[in-house]
Amino acid sequence: MPEDAGQGPAEGADEIEELRRRLHASVSRVCPRWLAGQVDDIVQVAVLRVLDACRNRGGIGKVASSYLQKAAYSAAVDEIRRHSRRREVSIEDEPEMSLPPSRITGPEQRCSASEIARGIRECLAGLGVSRRHAVTLYLQGYTVPEVGRALACGLTKAEHLVYRGLTNLRECLATKGLAP
Repeated sequence: MPEDAGQGPAEGADEIEELRRRLHASVSRVCPRWLAGQVDDIVQVAVLRVLDACRNRGGIGKVASSYLQKAAYSAAVDEIRRHSRRREVSIEDEPEMSLPPSRITGPEQRCSASEIARGIRECLAGLGVSRRHAVTLYLQGYTVPEVGRALACGLTKAEHLVYRGLTNLRECLATKGLAP
């Protein structure tokens, strides 16, 4: 077999794994602590960018370390910008869901608001993942079509997820004695 026939699949996979390892180290160095949960996603974006650039440069082995660092940095910055534009907050990361301070006037109302927030969090956690995401977006003010776009599903599916999820949420809250 001629030497210029190219690499076998195992050799290419080893190079890609080495590239991923190097990018993971670079991303871990530049990624803020609050994005630690997205490091693997950021690494994947950086890997794709580098592999795309490798097509134009003649192979993975010819990519400079400085380019890998720049790709890792760029992917991390893009993720930070995406988060700041969308202000994505996981329901588990939210310390306390509560009413605006101006509407809570006394200790009984604060206690009641805290109990309702805790009940909503517990009931949301009991929903299926897709329904939980749809209902959370809806409760944050997204319209049903916006929920569909955010979850990359059709309008009909988004409607079903939101309305069935809200029904499940109401039923769960009612079992906790928190019905409206």
